[in-house]
Amino acid sequence: MITTMERIDSHQHFWNYDPDRQNWMTEEMGILKKDYGPQELAVLLEECQVQGSVAVQASQTECENEFLLGLAEKNELIKGIVGWVDLQSKSVSDRLSYYSTGKKIKGFRHVIHDEPDVDFMLRPAFLHGIKALRYFDYTYDLLISPIHLTNTLQLARQFPDQPFIIDHIAKPKIRDKEISGWKKQLAAIASLQNVCCKISGMVTEAAWHNWNPEDFIPYMDSIVELFGTKRILYGSDWPVCTLSASYAETYEIVKSYFDKFSGDEQDDFFGRNANRFYHL
Repeated sequence: MITTMERIDSHQHFWNYDPDRQNWMTEEMGILKKDYGPQELAVLLEECQVQGSVAVQASQTECENEFLLGLAEKNELIKGIVGWVDLQSKSVSDRLSYYSTGKKIKGFRHVIHDEPDVDFMLRPAFLHGIKALRYFDYTYDLLISPIHLTNTLQLARQFPDQPFIIDHIAKPKIRDKEISGWKKQLAAIASLQNVCCKISGMVTEAAWHNWNPEDFIPYMDSIVELFGTKRILYGSDWPVCTLSASYAETYEIVKSYFDKFSGDEQDDFFGRNANRFYHL
């Protein structure tokens, strides 16, 4: 069990770079086209006094699950895993049952924002897979863009007992300072108590390496206003964040912001909420 004093990075990735597996990396993402492993992350976590992490899938294959499970067996800093299964498969319950025999995989996600079909998450086969998650007590990470918020509301309402969490505050266009429409749609979702939100991924939605800490304050203000301090989690999105900022810079943005909050609220955001949501 995670103690109240331990800080947890609820969203980071590992990979042994393979251009076929990491085919989402564009030419401008050259810094990501190498191996990233727990040893490198351990140094960064220690520098920021963060004690553990949740490793999130970066490739949509079940081989990714085995890769992350193998890393978790050898690295205590990995407190949980968000993996991938084909939720549209007729055998999804069998696959979820297979993973339920272990303890490290806490939930699953799909890269919804890359699907050509904006209504992907409302497909009957996908909904069948979401329904199966609850039986095995798995969480679901929503990797979405603002265009998916209307459907996200419908999905979360349809499964009120399923724990959902929005990754990267739903990726608003911070570089364009777009906030009003994003916040209005997010407000309806935040009213549902089965939905949490990760304050993560912000630096890559800003102008890469050309942002100011103040750029993120209106977005963090909005998330805290909408979700409160019991349903928000800290996440670095390392190493993807390095497209725009170092781990330390990414961490400092949220640390400085939350310094004005009470110690109890900071413990919730930086660790306890991750423990509650993912059952670390």
